[in-house]
Amino acid sequence: MSDLFDSLSDDPHDARESQVNRPRPPLAVRMRPKSLEELVGQQHLLGPGSPLRQLAENPETGLAGPASVILYGPPGIGKTTIAHVIARATNRKFVELSAITAGVKDVRRVIEQAKDDRDLRGVTTVLFLDEIHRFNKAQQDALLPGVENRVVVLVAATTENPSFSVISPLLSRSLLLTLRPLTDADLASLLERAIEDERGFDGQVQLEDEQRDAIIRLAQGDARRSLTVLEAAGAVAWNAAGSKVTPPVRITQDHVQLAMDQAVQRYDKDGDQHYDIISAFIKSIRGSDVDAALHYLARMLSAGEDPRFIARRLMISASEDIGMADPTALPLAVAAAQSVQLTGMPEARIMLGHATVHLATAPKSNAAYNAINAALADVAEGKGSLVPDHLRDAHYPGAKQLGHGVGYIYAHDAPHSIATQQYLPDDLLGTNYYTPTVNGAEKTIGSRLARLREIIRGKDPVRGARKR
Repeated sequence: MSDLFDSLSDDPHDARESQVNRPRPPLAVRMRPKSLEELVGQQHLLGPGSPLRQLAENPETGLAGPASVILYGPPGIGKTTIAHVIARATNRKFVELSAITAGVKDVRRVIEQAKDDRDLRGVTTVLFLDEIHRFNKAQQDALLPGVENRVVVLVAATTENPSFSVISPLLSRSLLLTLRPLTDADLASLLERAIEDERGFDGQVQLEDEQRDAIIRLAQGDARRSLTVLEAAGAVAWNAAGSKVTPPVRITQDHVQLAMDQAVQRYDKDGDQHYDIISAFIKSIRGSDVDAALHYLARMLSAGEDPRFIARRLMISASEDIGMADPTALPLAVAAAQSVQLTGMPEARIMLGHATVHLATAPKSNAAYNAINAALADVAEGKGSLVPDHLRDAHYPGAKQLGHGVGYIYAHDAPHSIATQQYLPDDLLGTNYYTPTVNGAEKTIGSRLARLREIIRGKDPVRGARKR
């Protein structure tokens, strides 16, 4: 009989009393897989002969390359579980540290003990270091001797991109494994196993498809969260059933909602989710998908993202992705940013939503963005000779003797305020940086620009002028 219902008598009430009075590990701990075959998801890492399978199943031969691994992925998808599976290999000792509470002294103590265990007892130590991204450079450096000499098999877990959060020497000595979020099917399989397995509910509760799907939605790909909600919902169901009930007890939608009435957004304001979701937000605006843009905006706001950060990105998008195709986009984004600053949340969501809808549905052009980048590229290459004499400052004594300002045509004295004269330096004559699109207002700008260039450069374009 499962730990959940130890000492189950003929009276279910006794079972519930035992459930309440007898301490037991959480369901997520009891259901932790004991082998790779029980692992849910991550099939891309578990193929025959894969490094992870070799490390877990062939402790004598181990890996041909690095003997330590860094597991990278969101919470609740199996990083700690994989570490436990690896440690269960023959003659391996498991030591777990958290970078939140551990320091250099703890790491060195484990490595020294691991050296003694290896030399005196022939036992390999698996050091599982959770949240390694919280270790600073000096703390991560302390791991290098143990990893370099294979005194320990380091299994480090992180929810932040190791390329930015783990030092290069440690990365080069470890195998980086990227874990993928669990699918709904993965979570459904996990929940079913928890209900039927003797380590879980051992068939004492009943979960129908509708309630199972609700838990999966609440879990958002997090196995630990799905089992935590299931355990809480099961307890609510048993308490609500009364003292005289025959198993299995049915878990209803009300039980699930009482267990967890709102999905917790997975969002780290300083990590990958911060960058990934704002990236998806901007790309949705650029792609003119207003619904997707509003979805990502809602996810950021629900997770507590700084609305001023979102407003700043909207201003950038207005110039980079819309530009002159809709000249009102930038002023509106600036107005939204000012409004956000003046009002704050929750009212700021209205202005951010307004600006998001406007930008996502506006015609798009990156012509102005490309134009300044092209001009900067030329400057970086050293192009652009002396400023033409007639354009130079002539407001100081002696300027005319140097030829400065001589021959300059005041544009407002010319027809339509457009004068035929040279503005670009000699080595850039005929260069076109700005090429309008035919989207939105730029369609009109394009035809006007062509005529402007004809007048400014003369009736005949400069021979050999290059175009961009």
